[in-house]
Amino acid sequence: MNDIAAPPPPRLVDWPRALGTPEATARVRASAEDFRVDELREGAAEGEGEHLLLHIRKRNRNTEEVARALARQAGVRARDVAYCGLKDRVAVTTQWFSVWLPGQADPDWSPLLGDDLELLSQARSRRKLQRGGLRGNRFTLVLRAVEGERSALEQRLARVAAEGVPNYFGEQRFGRDGGNLSAAAAMFDGRRVKDRHRRGLYLSAARAFLFNTVLAERVRAQNWRQALPGEALQLAGSRSFFIAESLDEEIAERLASGDVLPSGPLWGRGGLPSQGVAERVEVSALAPFEAFRQGLEEAGLKQERRALRLAIDDLQWDWLPGGRDLQLRFSLPAGCYATAVLRELVTEPSPAA
Repeated sequence: MNDIAAPPPPRLVDWPRALGTPEATARVRASAEDFRVDELREGAAEGEGEHLLLHIRKRNRNTEEVARALARQAGVRARDVAYCGLKDRVAVTTQWFSVWLPGQADPDWSPLLGDDLELLSQARSRRKLQRGGLRGNRFTLVLRAVEGERSALEQRLARVAAEGVPNYFGEQRFGRDGGNLSAAAAMFDGRRVKDRHRRGLYLSAARAFLFNTVLAERVRAQNWRQALPGEALQLAGSRSFFIAESLDEEIAERLASGDVLPSGPLWGRGGLPSQGVAERVEVSALAPFEAFRQGLEEAGLKQERRALRLAIDDLQWDWLPGGRDLQLRFSLPAGCYATAVLRELVTEPSPAA
């Protein structure tokens, strides 16, 4: 495989919006406090076991940086510290970590703690945290200096609450200026990547780009919330899916209730499960990216599915005193991006504005 060109950096790809380009503008993430995220975790620690669960609040620090600091303080290997998902640096987030400490006492974490890192609780567990092992995340976001007609923005908010938004992977998945995609292209062209973590980031970026490409095609066709003949319909809250060989009234009712969702491919080995019209749409959209498809298959990934529609749980909004700042509160399933919600509501003003 030679001379593989990376797709355009995601910042240069204007993924189509379900509601068109918003008229309102706002400053997003003007400070870390404007972007608060709390992990919603299933279950509780047993109170005993080889793993120490830490519930941490961090500010302006990314997940990997905190994990490395915990490993150093505990005197363990980096791979002995686990977490369910990555959280942004410029944010205030509460997040769970587990540290494998078989036969060892709980470390003293006080040298790590300060304004940017707070230990909320700790408890022993028999289980290591697993990636993706969350019920979801709760967001509290503040949009600053909102410009535009308030009633039009509130109409968008109501539609987003009722209809959901396209379930795009966010820009952070692709790295700064799309760097993870460029690295993926180089890796698929034969460049060796020894670091397993970085290799995983590059594979995830390529896979996310292909998914977004299919979703973008469905958004352009305005059928991203609908089932096409042969659609792989995913059960809400599950990775399971079934093929809609015929589109009957029952399927329509289940789509309307959110019980099932149209899905797109997370590329890997094996044939596409979708059939008929749905399969043809996916094959056509991904035809230009053979190198990425082949690279993911050779890396050993298997075909999986991801919902095209992102349903938003309990979306609430309030105008803060002064009337120019808007606070949003909502929950999303694990692996979904708040930026997919925000891009349907506002755009950010140009630096000169």
